[in-house]
Amino acid sequence: MATANLIGDPRPPAMASPGYGKRSAPDQAPRRRDDFAHLPEREACIASHIDRLPDGAAIDTKTLAATLPAYGQQAVRSGLNALSHAGHLRRVREQVGEGRTQWVFRTYFSRTPRGDAWWACFLAGDVPDDAIDSPVAAAPRLPAEVHPDEEPPPRPARTARAARSDAYETLAALGRTDVRLTLSAAECAALESLAAEWLARGVTPSDFARILTAGLPDVVHSPGALTRKRLIDKLPPEPVRTPQAAAPAAPRRLMECTGCRTPGRPEALPGGLCRPCRGDLSDEPPGPTEAEIHSRVERLRAAVRAVR
Repeated sequence: MATANLIGDPRPPAMASPGYGKRSAPDQAPRRRDDFAHLPEREACIASHIDRLPDGAAIDTKTLAATLPAYGQQAVRSGLNALSHAGHLRRVREQVGEGRTQWVFRTYFSRTPRGDAWWACFLAGDVPDDAIDSPVAAAPRLPAEVHPDEEPPPRPARTARAARSDAYETLAALGRTDVRLTLSAAECAALESLAAEWLARGVTPSDFARILTAGLPDVVHSPGALTRKRLIDKLPPEPVRTPQAAAPAAPRRLMECTGCRTPGRPEALPGGLCRPCRGDLSDEPPGPTEAEIHSRVERLRAAVRAVR
């Protein structure tokens, strides 16, 4: 078979309507030359072609058959069913939009074959939508070269200090609003827990300063003591608890049969295929025989005649 036929059409890929088409599944292994060596030639060709398409590309049967001239639509359809059975793709209906009101039809593809349990978790939103990159070890840093006749570079001055809480910073800023309430570091630390309660009740730093500095006497002999008294006496009430908005729901996804697009729960579509598309009809309940049908009809006719 010619290599050009296996590679497919070199033109830019046809793109599906916005929101539709191919979607890459998360947590895939890095691409390798033998990703699809376990598949037959036809399925490996189709999978390799889909793997190199960008997200949003059209990968319906008609489009793939047009870009893979070695295979017709029926062969592509059978190949997609086989790829679904092998765990490389699933067809999904998914709700999108702000109000989750619009349904789109997507085909999630994974070069890493996945089992039914993984796909079921993904449809339930238990698998992150963004792929997790493999951690790359950082290159070791080499020490700077120092010549014997040169002095080592000076060390940078230490500028880091212990992080201070918002309550501490808010108390320390009172003196900038009114110098009569200038507090020492020890006083800020002692009053920190009282100020934290104000901030926890929704008071902003600007309102905090405005309330505590309003109506001060002309002379304040003990800013720390006066601030403590005002923090206790003017403590605002706890805010009314409003119910928190519900967290955004995980995307609602509904699996479809890869072959006939019949929707169903993941457990009803093992390998992404319904029973007829799998050719598995062994567990279908047996229908009535011809003799049983005739007997039932005769009983119905007799019942009708008895009524008359």
